Amino acid sequence: MGNLKAFLTIPRQEAGYRSVHDRVNDYSEVEQTLNAGERKLQASRCMDCGVPFCHWACPLGNRSPEFQDALYKGKWKEAYQILVRTNDFPEFTGRICPALCEKSCVLKLSMEAPVTIRENEKAIIEAAFREGYISPCNYQRNGKKVAVIGSGPAGLTVANQLNRRGYEVTVFERLEYVGGLLRFGIPNFKLSKAVIDRRIRLMEEENVIFKTNAEIDLNHLPGGFDAYCICTGAPKARDLAIPGRDLKGIHFAMELLAQQNRVLAGQVFDSGERITAKGKHVVVIGGGDTGSDCIGTSNRQGALSVTQIEIMPKPPVGNNPATPWPQYPFVLKTSSSHEEGCIRYWNLSSTRFIGQDGRVSAVEVEEVAWTPGKDGSRPEMSLTGKKKLLKADLVLLAMGFVKPELPPLPENVFVAGDAASGASLVVKCIASGRRIAESIDAYCFKKQCV
Repeated sequence: MGNLKAFLTIPRQEAGYRSVHDRVNDYSEVEQTLNAGERKLQASRCMDCGVPFCHWACPLGNRSPEFQDALYKGKWKEAYQILVRTNDFPEFTGRICPALCEKSCVLKLSMEAPVTIRENEKAIIEAAFREGYISPCNYQRNGKKVAVIGSGPAGLTVANQLNRRGYEVTVFERLEYVGGLLRFGIPNFKLSKAVIDRRIRLMEEENVIFKTNAEIDLNHLPGGFDAYCICTGAPKARDLAIPGRDLKGIHFAMELLAQQNRVLAGQVFDSGERITAKGKHVVVIGGGDTGSDCIGTSNRQGALSVTQIEIMPKPPVGNNPATPWPQYPFVLKTSSSHEEGCIRYWNLSSTRFIGQDGRVSAVEVEEVAWTPGKDGSRPEMSLTGKKKLLKADLVLLAMGFVKPELPPLPENVFVAGDAASGASLVVKCIASGRRIAESIDAYCFKKQCV
């Protein structure tokens, strides 16, 4: 590293978000950027640790110290080349990854001020596109064909990796646009769809074939391919089977998020189809990232109020002794959407939905208590009998997703991403896609040699 002691004199500086009063009026990305000089200073804070825990914690094994050093020295192209050796799509992870690397950074563990690895990653890939470091390549073909079912982060990664290995890759997407979770599940204010379109254009120029509106029966896969990869994600959301569930105005989170992304893409929905928080009191059930996305979307649609409830206890702020490193730190997360306006409750279980004229008007909730499990088992929940009503004209269920069940598959059919693991992180889906692409390549090569 060129500046081994920069972390002693240069504080962590995040780019931060646009003003709340500005950003809630549009769907543009909320995160700002630093200039090149400030970004190089942030990269200089990397200590070149003897054991780089950031590299260990990253599901992709990104070589963070190496690209930080190149960035600090102003070698942007070299930094880009190091980054893409391990990460197919830094423009996605640089925007929406929870930065497992930063949670393991020595500067995080020692002084709660990790290197801005995620932001630096985004800056590097954006510079690469801007400066023309990225251009389409024509890869020599090996005569093999692979079908990828699903165009989310895992499917795009499998397609990208196999295309570079010389396979003719066809990606089948059942919806009208390519991108899967990236396209429909993540709001534009976190990930502009122009970023996805830019990558898809590049992959098309490199001869990846995309077929949309292509519903594929996994029991009857299309013929003519040497191998297949199922990358259909985990689309089934967890439901809440309590009295009143059939009332109008209760929706899964993805119904709202996907429709809003379609609206921003130019699609039109009539009043009977449109899900909107405008002029409504919104209750979001579920305290994770999907719930947070519902909060940001509801505020932009003009909600009168947004309340988020979580059945688990409120995590501590900053540090949690119960989840020491190398565990992921279970601490309170306040997202950009929370900052835009939201009432948050913890230790609440939903008991029933109350309606008026067939539409939801309130959610009855009951306070719960948690006691530690015996011999390290899971904590036990008990009801306290303390109930109250939360006014709700729109309820959004954001309680996670069910791991999909797949039919028996022949040996030339592989599974990657959330379809294999259940709902996970985009960065883990990319890592899974890279591993499975290697497995498909090994299988096809073995078959060729037999």
